[in-house]
Amino acid sequence: MSRMTPFSSPLLLGFDTMEKTLERLAKSGDSYPPYNIERVRKAEGGDQLRITLAVAGFCEEDLEVTTEENQLVVRGRQNDDTEREFLHRGIAARQFQRTFVLADGMRVTGAELKNGLLSVDLERPEPERLVRKINISVKD
Repeated sequence: MSRMTPFSSPLLLGFDTMEKTLERLAKSGDSYPPYNIERVRKAEGGDQLRITLAVAGFCEEDLEVTTEENQLVVRGRQNDDTEREFLHRGIAARQFQRTFVLADGMRVTGAELKNGLLSVDLERPEPERLVRKINISVKD
């Protein structure tokens, strides 16, 4: 029995990489750190997106924001403080890596850490509306 997928339609040509990306995203179940994604309207019109991650306890040196191919990767690494003696430790110093898949043309415009929240701004440029005429060759 063959498996039917939403992208197996003959009308959706070239979407096999998107299908693999969606499958990979569905398998990743870690929810740390929590995050929001919001649309931010710019004054001059147009949109941009903002991803905000709750990274309380992390300083700028502990965080790394990179783009790798079509992915935005946010990593956090905290060093254990061996000089302190904890009677109770309820706040874990854990590492994380959060990955967001970016659509073609998405661009990271900046990142800001404020009050334990890391905000990463993304810009989605308007795609060009391109109409191209394809010549038809006649062979008799």
